[in-house]
Amino acid sequence: MGEAQQPVVVVPSASKSPSLLNHLVSLDAKLSLHFYNAFQFCPRYLLKALEVSGDGRLWFPIPVALSLSSKSPYLRFVLLFIFLGCLFDLLLVGSIKVLVRRPRPVYNKGMHLVFAADHWSFPSGHSSRVFLIANCLYLSSDPLVEAVKEFKYSGWDVPDGEVVWYSFLVVFIWSILTSASRILLGRHYVFDVVAGSCLGVVEALLVSYFLNAFPIYSV
Repeated sequence: MGEAQQPVVVVPSASKSPSLLNHLVSLDAKLSLHFYNAFQFCPRYLLKALEVSGDGRLWFPIPVALSLSSKSPYLRFVLLFIFLGCLFDLLLVGSIKVLVRRPRPVYNKGMHLVFAADHWSFPSGHSSRVFLIANCLYLSSDPLVEAVKEFKYSGWDVPDGEVVWYSFLVVFIWSILTSASRILLGRHYVFDVVAGSCLGVVEALLVSYFLNAFPIYSV
């Protein structure tokens, strides 16, 4: 009587997705560390100033305070746009951080954590917020032109549209520099910042769609 054949156990091959993801995460970490080390010559106080300028603790009270003090319905609409966008951004980014739970870079030093979700790195809340604000202004160009007409001084020869365009350009550059500062301060990885920036653009579009579909405040 022959020996009983042993059952053949087939071990499923590892999925390529995790290994690819690990490779991308490792590449992201190396690239981020390279930028962090290469730009150590940047004055830290300037990077910190950019960090403070994009802090959510500023961008919630600022639109409210300006809206209460402004008599322009056009400016109030833009401020409402920014406020609703920042609120949406806070909820969405916080939820994603808690779900993904990517640790911040180990070389991140001296960061004050406000919320529990701030322990996590992906996506960058500063990047999403500043790009949200920049795109809120871009999508509100018509109301901003009308607001400029209300506030500009007599004898001002600069066309209203150019004032709005140059203002947007300044804010856009600020959003890029603030996002870059997150990497140079060691707060985030490159992909955190890229994802946060893209998220901010999408958030602005969604809030704009909401305000157009449900005009809770019209001008």
